[in-house]
Amino acid sequence: QVQLVESGGGLVQFGGSLRLSCAASGFNFSRYSMAWVRRVSGKGLEWVSSISAYGDFKSYSGSVKGRFTISRDNAKNTLNLQMNSLSPEDTAVYYCKRNADLEPPGQGTQVTVSS
Repeated sequence: QVQLVESGGGLVQFGGSLRLSCAASGFNFSRYSMAWVRRVSGKGLEWVSSISAYGDFKSYSGSVKGRFTISRDNAKNTLNLQMNSLSPEDTAVYYCKRNADLEPPGQGTQVTVSS
């Protein structure tokens, strides 16, 4: 059973930083490309960033490019998202998922950016 547990969210001021982590289990993590997505209250999922299985290819949405950095540690089955220069528009619940899956299985972690 695929399990993904997000952590690291919280309340931060405009311009601040947070580092999200996602602990994976129940599947061969190193064989899957992964993604971070987010959901603003009342809206659908928004793709944020993806990373290839070996971490050699990364992509970002236009709204976070240059501010967020995705990374992974296949030895620890962990996916990370370093978020810098946060703005209130980044306020959302953040989820990690396998790129191949439509919906994230976890509960997500809340990120709130105050102005």
